[in-house]
Formats: sequence, C-alpha cells, structure tokens
Amino acid sequence: MQLNVNARSYEVDIEPETPLLWVLREVIGLTGTKYGCGIAQCGACTVHLDGEPVRSCSLPLAAVAGRRIVTIEGLSSDSSHPVQKAWAALDVPQCGYCQSGQIMAAAALLSKKPRPTDGDIDEAMTNICRCGTYQRVRAAIHMAAGTGKGGGSVIHMAEMAGAETSAVAGNRSTKV
Repeated sequence: MQLNVNARSYEVDIEPETPLLWVLREVIGLTGTKYGCGIAQCGACTVHLDGEPVRSCSLPLAAVAGRRIVTIEGLSSDSSHPVQKAWAALDVPQCGYCQSGQIMAAAALLSKKPRPTDGDIDEAMTNICRCGTYQRVRAAIHMAAGTGKGGGSVIHMAEMAGAETSAVAGNRSTKV
C-alpha cells in the first residue's frame, strides 16, 4: 500500500486493518505521534488526514490509502509553526505526553478558523491532558492566532501568582 506521510511516499506491506498509529510509529519510524488510550478518546495520537484532525489509533490503514497524512514531525521541520512557537513561549506542556496531539488539533482548528473564539477552541480541542494545562492550551491557541485574548492564560496566572507571592511574603515579614 502507498502512503503519503509528511509529503513523502512510503510503500508499506501491512494488513489493511492495522491502525495507522502503529504504521507511523513502528513501520515508518515517526514516533512523535503517541499512543494513549487505543480507543480514539484521548487524542494523543492525533494526526491530519487531508487537513482534518483524526485519531490514528483506531483508523485502519485501508482508510488512509491515497490520502495526505501529516504528523507532528511534518507540521514544520524546525518547530516554526505558529502553534509550536506559542506552545514553547507559554510553556504549555507539563509532562508533554499529549502535546503532539494537542498541537495537531490546534493547528487544524487554526487552519479552519484563523481567529477562534473560546467557544471554538472548546469545541475543537477534545484532547485529554492529564496534567490539566487546558488554560495554557487556550492561551497558546489565541497567541498563535494573534487574537490578543489572554483571559485565564498562563500570563495572567503568572501576574496573579506574583501578586499572591508578594502578599504572602509581606505577611511573613510582618509575622516574623
């Protein structure tokens, strides 16, 4: 079977019901796409199929023949995609395991809605993050879109944390 992955052609001799995730990771060697749940719920395995975000863990190889597949490795060769840059600027990941899928979902959202609302983001970002960095994800998507919205962003959290730290430090000094 011929596969078009990250604008390269691959010939694979694999059973057609094999999930795309395993072909990407084990046959082609692109390990940026992660296995999370195996039932298309968590989104760690998100890739683009003809520009649409899909969960590769439950997508049979037969369903992707002749279609354009993009993985996290193909999003940009030097991490210069606006979503990748925003993710790094705002330190979005904690453990980082789900982040390639999160980034792929966010990039797909921005390709359809260059200026998403919070509602658009909530609707599109169905990936699960065990660390709970959802506010940072939203802030990074707004940053990548250039919307200037930061409500609940890590930037505001840092400002609030700085104020709380000052208040706590002030309380300590008066109690000592």
